[in-house]
Amino acid sequence: MSTRQTAVSAVCAVVVTYNPDIAVVGQLLRQLQANGCDFVVVDNQSTNADALQSIVSSLTHCRALLRQTANIGQAAALNLGLQQLSDWQYELALLFDQDSAIDTDFCSQMLLAWDEAHAHATGPVAAIGPRPEDPVSHRRIPFRSFEHLFSRHESPAVPSGLLVHAGFLITSGCLISMAALKITGPMRADYFIDNVDLEWCFRAKSSGFQILGTDHARLYHRIGEAGSSYLVRKGIVVQHSALRFYYSSRNRIHLHRQPHAPRNWKLKDSVRFVLKTSYLLLTSPERHAYWASLRQAMKDAATLP
Repeated sequence: MSTRQTAVSAVCAVVVTYNPDIAVVGQLLRQLQANGCDFVVVDNQSTNADALQSIVSSLTHCRALLRQTANIGQAAALNLGLQQLSDWQYELALLFDQDSAIDTDFCSQMLLAWDEAHAHATGPVAAIGPRPEDPVSHRRIPFRSFEHLFSRHESPAVPSGLLVHAGFLITSGCLISMAALKITGPMRADYFIDNVDLEWCFRAKSSGFQILGTDHARLYHRIGEAGSSYLVRKGIVVQHSALRFYYSSRNRIHLHRQPHAPRNWKLKDSVRFVLKTSYLLLTSPERHAYWASLRQAMKDAATLP
């Protein structure tokens, strides 16, 4: 098979921000700069957008700061950035949340993973994502696969074992083929924020693309919000605000009805959703807010096309 060495000039990152911790997002942007990676920032009307403007003005690899006049959501913001990358004719896109961190060789290692996939994968690859590591607990998150109903074993995709088949990838750190994006289509803007990555990966896989996870690079990223609960601290339960729970529930209910959602994921997720919701409604001090969010989510899921 052919081999290649993709240059960092072929990739541009899209970072979506909304009232970010300036120190944290500033570190991420400087890390991208140190990686030699171009980037564009799409800001969803942050109250501290001027401070963000001050940071990016000093970074030569920032191609643009797209300041929105309203919070249009993560999905629509990603689509704006991706359209800009398409106009600039980049081959690959790196997507980032505002609270992630990377190493100084992150981009080169992700491109190494991309080239290895290009040389050895058995089919076209839409996206590759790094294994997330919780920056506090240092727990490394396993990649999920829905090929089998009960097995969670990671299946190697290439001889080195550093690339594995994944059912989906989280948005942050994800390296996406712009060519695959043209075929699969953009992120669902009406999902606004939660399960955007899940839905897009399912759509890509249903279009014949592979989704791969990699240990070539490492992403430092906390999934969910910090909490005092033992289950939350151990990463067994992901905690979000009642508002985020609304979006997650609404979009999840809607996604269960989509033909491109894998059957095994629907079965596994139904059990997980019932257990997580029961846990929140029984133990959270905000159980009434969660209940109201769930009722509204069930109602609004039917309004999404």
